[in-house]
Amino acid sequence: MTAALPLAARVVRWQRKHGRQGLPWQGSRDPYRVWLSEVMLQQTQVSTVMGYYARFLDRFPDVHALAATALDDVLALWSGLGYYSRARNLHRCAQVVVDLHGGQFPRDSATLAALPGIGRSTAAAIAAFCFGERVAILDGNVKRVLARALGFDADLSKATSERALWGLAQSLLPNRGIEAYTQGLMDLGAGVCTLRRPQCGVCPLETLCVAHRQGRPQAYPVKSRRSARGRREHTLLWLEHRGRIWLCRRPDAGVWAGLWSLPEWESADRLAALTNDWHGEGAVLPVIEHALTHFDWTLRPLRWTLPSSMTAGELANLEQSLPAGRWFSTVDALASGLPAPVRKLLTAPSNP
Repeated sequence: MTAALPLAARVVRWQRKHGRQGLPWQGSRDPYRVWLSEVMLQQTQVSTVMGYYARFLDRFPDVHALAATALDDVLALWSGLGYYSRARNLHRCAQVVVDLHGGQFPRDSATLAALPGIGRSTAAAIAAFCFGERVAILDGNVKRVLARALGFDADLSKATSERALWGLAQSLLPNRGIEAYTQGLMDLGAGVCTLRRPQCGVCPLETLCVAHRQGRPQAYPVKSRRSARGRREHTLLWLEHRGRIWLCRRPDAGVWAGLWSLPEWESADRLAALTNDWHGEGAVLPVIEHALTHFDWTLRPLRWTLPSSMTAGELANLEQSLPAGRWFSTVDALASGLPAPVRKLLTAPSNP
């Protein structure tokens, strides 16, 4: 009977009968495909990842193709998926796999975890799915499943508590069926043991779950309260001349690192002072409210079209007052790595 089964056996049985099946990366023992899916799925829903995953494989069918391309091409294809450090690490990791490992992914989780952008949990998932290594995963969803099931009430914002949960996760591993167990934990966290509305009635762990028995699943996992969300406000300049757009490369660190974007100012007044003696015409566009992980960002776009009659010298003088960048045709701009709000702005039907 299910009630007599230990945790791992319940997860394996449930996954084989009720878990997600047929996802494009499931059943593959190709570490490139599994790695790509695991990186994309970090902090991103499956429904969002599906299209990006297919397009990436079509453009970069193997690790050699990904390593050989330019980072700008990777960022362009990643545009809209968010958390762009994943794309930069993906590209760097591909190069390391090709340069140091002959294009072959290491077969053990410890060596995989040393690669750029592959943490302990992602490395364990690749090793389990592709090479059958008996090793625990512990991403955000799995932490929630195990913390609730075990009643693990130590503060996971502390490194000692996280190490303790890793130890428990390793101790629960089944002797067989590591692939189904690993997938099952992921499936439970994604669709059953959810953050706000856990479906305890259909969970295979219901009868042994400490949090369910206590009637307070929302109390787990325990993590110190995060600091209050911040708020930022900037003005964006959509500057056009003869159908071209001025874009700036974002710094290598920080928000939208390495992407091309519209230049920004801390206030509309500062931008107004700059444009005060410009020729052409400007139009204030609707405000963009963009939510990031740690802060909410208000972006106020100003679209300014310079007259086509400007001389090369006049244009060069104006460029000196702008943040460093270059002109892009609209087609080239949209083919580049752009932040999702900027791409949406440039392609909005109301902004022909």
